[in-house]
Amino acid sequence: MKPVGVLRFLGTNCDLDVFGALESLEASPQWLWYEDQFNPADYSGFVLPGGFSYGDYLRSGALAAKAPVMKSLEEANSKGQPILGICNGFQILCEAQMLPGALIKNKGLKFIDRFVDLKSVTQSAWGFDQKIHIPIAHGDGCYFATDDVVKSLFDNDQVWLTYEDNPNGSVKDIAGLLNKNKNVAALMPHPERAMNSWMGSRDGLVLLNQFLELR
Repeated sequence: MKPVGVLRFLGTNCDLDVFGALESLEASPQWLWYEDQFNPADYSGFVLPGGFSYGDYLRSGALAAKAPVMKSLEEANSKGQPILGICNGFQILCEAQMLPGALIKNKGLKFIDRFVDLKSVTQSAWGFDQKIHIPIAHGDGCYFATDDVVKSLFDNDQVWLTYEDNPNGSVKDIAGLLNKNKNVAALMPHPERAMNSWMGSRDGLVLLNQFLELR
């Protein structure tokens, strides 16, 4: 199996956690630097980790979305290759218009760092039956889209995950999305921080293994 590319931007700080999680699942991760171009055919999938790229200046993910490496990621998307965005990765994918809507300031305007319960609502290959318990850590995690966009997301089976107890004010409790082609997925919670029981949960394995099975 070809390696998984892990995109790395200035300010990314969850990259080592994601890299280590993928290594533990024998996914052969390789770094993809923000200034570089790559051949999508050399990789089986791609992950955009969390972590305040460019210090969240301008808007979270806005500067990273313009980085040179994103041109290659857009090519990978056009070929239908699996792409997973986590936290800031979700914000970047929205800013790059690979996913609709935007992530804005949490309701209450405070940074939130705690575990949340999630359920999957999609009928696609990304779906699963169990509820999962994994952590969030974000200040700009409130998902927003216009009413017509939100309706289309549900109509097109693009809502991947929802919060059981909405922590940030996201519209319709949305915690994770898919694109129309179902090859791009993103979520605000951090599966790489829920890989072992000593972390408080092993439920992150559910999400990362799903991604790897779709390669």
